Amino acid sequence: MGKPSRVLVGLGGNSLAQMQSQSIHPDIVDTYLVGVGAGAWPTWNSPDGAYITYTAQAIQAYGATPMFTFYQMAQIDGDNLNGINDATFMNNYWGQARLMYQRIAALNAPVLINLEPDFWGFVWAQAPGHDPTQVPAVVSSQAECSGLPNTAAGVGQCLVQMGRKIAPNALLGFPPSFWSGSPAAIGAEMQALGANLADFIVAQTSDRDAGCWEVASPPAECAGRTGPFYWDENNIATPNFHQSQSAISDYRAALGNGLPILWWQTPMGVPSATPGGTDQHYRDNHVDYMLRKTQEYGDIHTFAIVFSPGGALQTSISTDGGQFARLLGQYLAQGGAALR
Repeated sequence: MGKPSRVLVGLGGNSLAQMQSQSIHPDIVDTYLVGVGAGAWPTWNSPDGAYITYTAQAIQAYGATPMFTFYQMAQIDGDNLNGINDATFMNNYWGQARLMYQRIAALNAPVLINLEPDFWGFVWAQAPGHDPTQVPAVVSSQAECSGLPNTAAGVGQCLVQMGRKIAPNALLGFPPSFWSGSPAAIGAEMQALGANLADFIVAQTSDRDAGCWEVASPPAECAGRTGPFYWDENNIATPNFHQSQSAISDYRAALGNGLPILWWQTPMGVPSATPGGTDQHYRDNHVDYMLRKTQEYGDIHTFAIVFSPGGALQTSISTDGGQFARLLGQYLAQGGAALR
């Protein structure tokens, strides 16, 4: 990637203008690619997927490596996997995947891709015996994937194989969903999908500030879960940071191949002894802990941590009182955490 030999720090969900206003220069900038068909990402701002080109070039000019979160399966209801066996939907899906890789190939520089967050968790929950090879899907009709199985497992394998054939400069990562099942069991599922053939592991910390879950408001972003939500920075009470590190380390061991880890969509709230908060000012302590104790993450084979709000009403660099800019500056001034 041409970056310093330390644990890298990234941002998503914040504009380059917002970063520039605080002199924040992340190593990685993450951007979502959402939708299939009408109104999907290939139509944003310009036709034929040029959104990728313009976005990546702006990020590169800012000195960062582009990262795209490929989130097309969100187009279908997560509780209904029949969509992946629908030829019309999947031909559109694969056409857009191919377009993404073509646009990335033309950049002729490293680009990170986070492949389908949440979707693999739905596959795990609904596949007979949690076996993705038992869920039918449209795969082998694609020229790049003609020898692959027409199953949910084949979908993951095709995303890797298509990427390797079209965009060798793309660095691919899969995000496991630890909704249920042990890290070892989820590792077996993700191996069947081809996640062990990717370039890195995507470890999701949380998609919301802890305080938002605590007040369960607004319902559209922060309802339907039971706590506690605020992680114990002393690593005694549950949940805590060492538990999260241990879970992803166990998953990494089960997956095999010794892939490095990228932590993604890490919430950006500010620590507080008072539960809850208000819109865009909810409490959380991930930024505080992970940018002060980054070496803990380097020691478990982390190569990057990417922070982002995860929702329009979550804390961001515009509402965190300068926390991220201050802690990132301190982290960089100390030379960064060593890679392992």
